[in-house]
Amino acid sequence: MPLPSHARFLIIGAGVHGLSTAYHLAKALKAKKQGSGAEIVVVDKTGIGAGASGIACGVIRNNYFQPAMRRLMAHSVSVWESDPAAFSFHPVGYMQISHEAMHADVAQIACEQAEIGYPSIFVEGGADCMAYMKTLFHDWQARGITSVLHEKKGGYANNRASMNGLAAKAQHEGVSILPGVKVTGFRFRGRAVSAVRTDQGEIETDYVVVGAGPWIKQIWDMLDLPATVAVRGRDGIMYKDNPMWTYWCLQEGTLGVDPAFLQTDDGRMPPVIHIDTDAPLYSDVDGSLLTDRPWGLYYKPDFHFGGVQGGSMPYRVDTDPAAVRVDPYGPASPDFVINDHFARWWCSALAFCQKRFEGKYPLFRKEPSGGLGAFTPDSFPVFDIFHDNVYVLADSNHGYKMIGVGQLAAEEMLGNPHPLLEPFRFSRYAEGKLHPVSNSPFPWS
Repeated sequence: MPLPSHARFLIIGAGVHGLSTAYHLAKALKAKKQGSGAEIVVVDKTGIGAGASGIACGVIRNNYFQPAMRRLMAHSVSVWESDPAAFSFHPVGYMQISHEAMHADVAQIACEQAEIGYPSIFVEGGADCMAYMKTLFHDWQARGITSVLHEKKGGYANNRASMNGLAAKAQHEGVSILPGVKVTGFRFRGRAVSAVRTDQGEIETDYVVVGAGPWIKQIWDMLDLPATVAVRGRDGIMYKDNPMWTYWCLQEGTLGVDPAFLQTDDGRMPPVIHIDTDAPLYSDVDGSLLTDRPWGLYYKPDFHFGGVQGGSMPYRVDTDPAAVRVDPYGPASPDFVINDHFARWWCSALAFCQKRFEGKYPLFRKEPSGGLGAFTPDSFPVFDIFHDNVYVLADSNHGYKMIGVGQLAAEEMLGNPHPLLEPFRFSRYAEGKLHPVSNSPFPWS
């Protein structure tokens, strides 16, 4: 399809945020008789799901310590549930299994999930937690666990299949998706963007949506938005010159077993398992101590990946953000992919949890995996309007599961601010309206 000279709405990025916004905006325009999907164009420098959305592990959960995140995720889960077949969604549930330092945090999550009508079971105490887990897996053996939060909703989705399903929905509404179109800059008229410059020419536009995932810093810089931000801390002190964007490397992999290897004792596919513990972790290969600090991992059976897939805590990239090479991205990167140390660590962590994984390290798939995530100063999303007509969806690596944000952003673009997005405005940094911090070893929880 040739590059159009004008698009009423120009969306950058064909991942979960760009495609969800396009689809829901097209539906809203038609419902309100304010236009149609034919006025929406999505451009992506590669193609549908070619970035973080296409390599995501696919976990869908509500388990967040931050009330604003929890409410937003409950909304997103409802969107996943609206068409499981199209979104390749598997509603198997999700389990947060935690050590004592996280007990109070998880108890609060359980209480507030009940308040918003999100169904879950909360189990407390080491003996009761072990007994509960053994109702699912006879070989459960993780130590140092004093709470289990079992979400009955949520689960996981297949990354590329779900993005293709979402793209098909958008295209059915008349949206044009143009792969292989790279954004190179913007033209301004007064305070607003009047055109988006690409490597194939300019597209004049009335409204821009940025859903660029890990490439948000490049687009942010093109928009001449601030490279650093002042953040008012909880102590009232203004901390200046915080980098707006930092990068973390995501660590994930797949154990090459039949996904049914992880089925529960009654023959069902299990919930997604997420465990955080402070028990020492020893190598399942040679018995050496791997860590005596709190650690966490998550795993699930996955027929898309063809095995048991999951990951662990990301690590922060210490390189100057301006020098980080996002491209080539994901498994194609020479710099930011998992290594043998992660493979041994992750397989040992699996064996820590369940006896069936002991001795399975040789089955770890020695293939590139992982990728970069771009994080905000507080590691939580920014959903806001800049330059009068640029809606930025910067998810701080929560992206894939947040499929419902596009629906809310579409409403805001048509003049209806939504309270679920209010806690994620850029102004929160200067105002000190920060999200509470949990005791999780994961920066996004």
